[in-house]
Amino acid sequence: MEDIEDMFAGGAGGAPPGFRLPLNAVGVNPKRNTSKRSISKQKDEVTDPNRDSLAPPSMKIPGTQTIYIKTFGCSHNQASSANRQYWISDSEYMAGQLTAFGYGLTEVPEEADLWLINTCTVKSPSQSAMSTLITRGRSGKKPLVIAGCVPQGSRDLKELEGVSVVGVQQIDRVVEIVEETLKGHEVRLLNRKTLPALDLPKVRKNNFIEILPINVGCLGACTYCKTKHARGHLGSYTVESLVERVRTVISEGVKEIWLSSEDTGAYGRDIGVNLPILLNAIVKELPSDQSTMLRIGMTNPPFILEHLKEIAAVLRHPCVYTFLHVPVQSGSDAVLTAMNREYTSGEFRTVVDTLTELVPGMQIATDIICGFPGETDEDFSQTVGLIKDYKFAQVHISQFYPRPGTPAAKMKKVQSKIVKQRSRELTCVFEAFAPYTGMEGKEERIWITEIATDGVHLVGHTKGYIQVLVSGPESMLGTSAIARITSVGRWSVFGEVIETLASTNVVTQVREETKPACTSDVSTCETCACSAESCCGEGKSGEACNISGDITRQDHKTEEKSMTKEEEKHEVVSHWGLVDKALVCGVFVSSLTILVLIISIASRVLLRQ
Repeated sequence: MEDIEDMFAGGAGGAPPGFRLPLNAVGVNPKRNTSKRSISKQKDEVTDPNRDSLAPPSMKIPGTQTIYIKTFGCSHNQASSANRQYWISDSEYMAGQLTAFGYGLTEVPEEADLWLINTCTVKSPSQSAMSTLITRGRSGKKPLVIAGCVPQGSRDLKELEGVSVVGVQQIDRVVEIVEETLKGHEVRLLNRKTLPALDLPKVRKNNFIEILPINVGCLGACTYCKTKHARGHLGSYTVESLVERVRTVISEGVKEIWLSSEDTGAYGRDIGVNLPILLNAIVKELPSDQSTMLRIGMTNPPFILEHLKEIAAVLRHPCVYTFLHVPVQSGSDAVLTAMNREYTSGEFRTVVDTLTELVPGMQIATDIICGFPGETDEDFSQTVGLIKDYKFAQVHISQFYPRPGTPAAKMKKVQSKIVKQRSRELTCVFEAFAPYTGMEGKEERIWITEIATDGVHLVGHTKGYIQVLVSGPESMLGTSAIARITSVGRWSVFGEVIETLASTNVVTQVREETKPACTSDVSTCETCACSAESCCGEGKSGEACNISGDITRQDHKTEEKSMTKEEEKHEVVSHWGLVDKALVCGVFVSSLTILVLIISIASRVLLRQ
């Protein structure tokens, strides 16, 4: 069997995104028994549609079918899980390419002509759910394409026999794979080439949120992690490509940009840059009216330790959420060593203490694994002590799941009942905290981007990324507002919108392009190219500087002098150019000529009578 890359791409560069295969480009082998071959040793390939398959080939014209996309991820809160963001982002890119070529998307599996299942290998439950869905698809005779970390990291899974698979770095080839699968071919595209382009067509799950992967893979080698088997070693996108993507999504109306990575702190170490360089380049592109906010993704302690002050400076930026997800996994150094996490609990505390000290309102989320092999009662008590010390508002608690092929899967396990008991105990400790007490009555600026799961409230976030539930019309999505906190809960707070903030960044962009250089004269602040803060200096407010600013409160708009109808007419006429006047004169002359001709013809007719 030839390598599918050689047959399709015609070179190392690969086919362009969405490249459609000619009918004769697919290698079809004679029918054969594949039960004896080792799937783990296969190259990327397309196999015979005449072999036993899940469904007969689709007779529809390619590009007209309907696709059901199911994305699996870890059980963590979507807003805080770096891995979850990865799968959502990949699914958005694949959906975008498919719709760009005419395929329809549906959320009803039974209506679809093909199922595209994007998988997760972080935990056993996610993979089990994937297997259940594959079985359901087989029963319904649905053509299946399996994407994500499971096929990339576990090619020999029995569940993957007879279905098409696409690897994590081949998502730009999804159109080809779907088309060939609909024809009845089994496609396997797993060999890594280069990072997928950032400017592929994309269908966002939320129109106001861009999940931007800054790198794939990582530099760590955690003994329990299966994801690295799929995502591989660190591969970073260039600063220039990421900044260009930021410019693009801002122009498209995105209001939140989530930087996604398995380890944000490791960014750029493979290409000679680092995370602070990237972050400083990105924040320069964010609108000064704070209409688009940046959220930094998950980072492990080792690589952020050397950049804490630089990261803190970025987190203080008005357009950056003061929130960071830093997994600790255990409060015991002995367990961290067994996990090969490459830091100590003391170093994790240094990260938290430093950021909390340097960044006002800093919010940190963390992860804990209960019952890692070898964890003793003393190890667990150290973990409980760490959580009690910091009273984190968000802690993602999970039980240890041995992932096949990882070193931890071979270690001596803690008894299941003990693991469950520790998980329950830590959950009780965590849920006893009341992190938002004292917020009642405070006024907070929030950015509203989602509809709550109750279908009634809208979801906004404070600069510390605290979830605020407010009532209001869906037209408020994508806006920013001032909200008064009315009550607090364990997981979020409730508020009422008292003022909506209107963005004028389009006007600002045009104005800034023609502004003179910045001066220290406050009187020129409104027309120079600097920000209000730099013009006013420390200790001076915008009101003191007589600055209009780029944020206008709808309840306090500046009154404008209204025009009378005569003034409006005069205003319109005064903007007529030479061409406009000539056209009006031409129309008048033509009308007069036609009128004269009509009168002349009528006169002749009357004279003849």
